Amino acid sequence: MFLRKTLTLAACWLAISSPVWAAPAHTYDFGQPASASQASRSVEIVMEDMTFEPKTLELKAGETVRFVLVNKGQLLHEFNLGDAAMHAGHQQEMLQMQQSGMLTPTGMKEMSHGMAGMDHAAMGHGMKHDDPNSVLVEPGKRAELTWTFSKATNLEFACNIPGHYQAGMVGKLTVSQ
Repeated sequence: MFLRKTLTLAACWLAISSPVWAAPAHTYDFGQPASASQASRSVEIVMEDMTFEPKTLELKAGETVRFVLVNKGQLLHEFNLGDAAMHAGHQQEMLQMQQSGMLTPTGMKEMSHGMAGMDHAAMGHGMKHDDPNSVLVEPGKRAELTWTFSKATNLEFACNIPGHYQAGMVGKLTVSQ
């Protein structure tokens, strides 16, 4: 009994006295977010239910692009920059958000009972949609994402809401020298 109390007290002391570790900042080898004022051009992307228009984009390394996203569909959609592996991982996070009730077919819910803003280390970035390479757009709404592409690469822009990518809501993005 004494040993258990001593270990419990020691664990509590360590928890209180240890520094708070911040989640690592997201870094992307293909670029970084930028302000809209840095953009050399704007590209409008229309989101309908399970499609993007245009379906392909060609950009130059070093270019900063302001993506103007218009959701003309009836469902919530996402615009996410990355490669296929990144999208597969993000789809699992989005599925967890949907299963928790936070993600609905037409929007995001504010979670009560301690869920709002709660970081889930197992999800990698918390149960919130805050990745700098991604934006959610509700039906009938517009949003923007501005990105500087650092190197030549082949990427995808995709909607990772459960089932949308699999239904074809993905486009090709080629960044050349």
